[in-house]
Amino acid sequence: MKAGGRVRDLALFDCGIDAKLRGCDLVKLRVSDVAPGGALRQRATVIQQKTARPVPFEITDSTREALSA
Repeated sequence: MKAGGRVRDLALFDCGIDAKLRGCDLVKLRVSDVAPGGALRQRATVIQQKTARPVPFEITDSTREALSA
């Protein structure tokens, strides 16, 4: 397994790269933001805490693999 078995850390890292989110927004990311009903989305939108603006982003294949793990 990648990253020495730290699946959650890899998934958060990959999401952070895809979305270019600040750390405070990244740690508030919920499973329902990227996989409502258990099905992973290809695109997601997160509201930034600092600016209150939506940030749409594409979830890449490698990130979806990390999230599904």
